[in-house]
Amino acid sequence: MIEVKKTGVLLAPSGLEFENEGVLNPAVIRQGDFVHLFYRAVRSGNYSCIGYCKLDGPLTVSERWNKPFMAPEFDYESHGVEDARIVKIDDLYYMTYTAYDGINARGAVATSKDMLHFKKHGIIVPPITYAKFVSLAESAGKVNENYYRNHKFYYQEADPEKKMMLWDKNVIFFPRRINDKLVFLHRIRPGIQIVAVNSLKDIDKEFWENYFLSMQEDIVMDPVYPHESSYIGGGCPPIETEHGWLLIYHGVQETNIGRVYSACAALLDLNDPSKEIARLPYPLFSPEYDWELVGEVNNVVFPTGTSVFGSTLYIYYGAADSLVACASVNLPELVAELITYTKKNEK
Repeated sequence: MIEVKKTGVLLAPSGLEFENEGVLNPAVIRQGDFVHLFYRAVRSGNYSCIGYCKLDGPLTVSERWNKPFMAPEFDYESHGVEDARIVKIDDLYYMTYTAYDGINARGAVATSKDMLHFKKHGIIVPPITYAKFVSLAESAGKVNENYYRNHKFYYQEADPEKKMMLWDKNVIFFPRRINDKLVFLHRIRPGIQIVAVNSLKDIDKEFWENYFLSMQEDIVMDPVYPHESSYIGGGCPPIETEHGWLLIYHGVQETNIGRVYSACAALLDLNDPSKEIARLPYPLFSPEYDWELVGEVNNVVFPTGTSVFGSTLYIYYGAADSLVACASVNLPELVAELITYTKKNEK
C-alpha cells in the first residue's frame, strides 16, 4: 500500500460571521511558490460562500481574507456557493462550484482572466427533473440500476409537492483541452460521468437530452470496491502524468456508524479519459483522526484540490465538513502503485 502522510489541519474557522460554522472543501491552484485556496465558508443556517487564502509553499498560510471571495447573487445559488474547484485552460480560469438554492444542488461555472474577477455563467448541468432523467436514461439501454434507486430522495413523503431537479454535482474540468474539446467530469449518483464540448455555449437542455440517450458511453467509473460501494464522485482536478490522468476522487460506504467518506485514486486514459486504466482497490486515505471523525458531518475526508512540489503531491480536503486539512504522497510512487492494478478496459 502507498504511504500517505497527513500534515493535519490547515484552516479552521476564523470566528468571522461568514464562516462561523465551518471551512472546508477548497479549490486549489498553484502559481509559482504560492498556492491559492478558495474554500467553502459556512455560516449559521448552512449558508455557504467562498473564502480565500494564500499559502507560501504548500502548507504555510500567508494571507487570508476577512470577507467572502465569492458570494451568492442569483436565485439558483441563494443558499450557497459550495465546494469549488479551479483549473486554468489556455488563458482562462474555470471555477466550478455547487449552486444550492435550498432545495436543489447543481453544478455551476464561473470564469476569469485574472483569478480575481469572475463572471458567473450559471448552471451547466442538466436542467431536468429526476423523472425525466430516468426516462431518458432508460431509453439509452443498459445502465447501472443504481441510477434509478434515488426515488425516495427525490419524492419525499414529508413534502411531495417540493420541486426537485436532478442533483448533479462535482463538476470538475480537466486542466487543458483534450482533442480540442473542453472536458469535464460530473456526478449523478452513483458514478462519475464525462462531457466533452467545443464551448460552454454548446451546453443547453437539448444537449443534455441527447447526452442521456447514450448515457452508458459517458460513464467513466461506477462503484466497485467496498469503500466506495454507496457512490463515488470527482474530487480534485485531474493531474496529467505520462501514464494517464491521475484522478483523486471520493468514495462513500454505508457502515454501522453511518456513511464513511474516503479519498480514492484512479488513472484515466490521456487521450480518451472516458476510459479507466487503473483504480486502487483500497482507499488512498480514510478518516482516522478526531478532526476527521467528528464534526458537522462525521467520518469525512473529501478531497477537492492538489498542488505538486517536487515529487510530492499535496492533497487538500475537507475534514468532517468542518475544517480544511492536507495529506501528502509521493507522486511517482502513487502512479507506480496504480499501474500495478491496470485493468482491461472493456469500453
